[in-house]
Amino acid sequence: MELKLRKVGNSVCLIIPKHARQKMGVKEGDTVYLTETPDGYRISPYDPEFSRQMDLARKVQAKHRDALHELAK
Repeated sequence: MELKLRKVGNSVCLIIPKHARQKMGVKEGDTVYLTETPDGYRISPYDPEFSRQMDLARKVQAKHRDALHELAK
């Protein structure tokens, strides 16, 4: 799919067609992420850095489950 960059005010915008936004599950005002890949770039509603941080948090919670349970009392 070919998309064009368009000037809107002082900004340059990428217009994503409605069917593509619906397939991604995003709407106006949502945040999407531009991720560099070996083949170029990918636009998605997925934030890889947030996912990495959540994985680390889950590991800490699992490792220190008892201590966290006591602290929550």
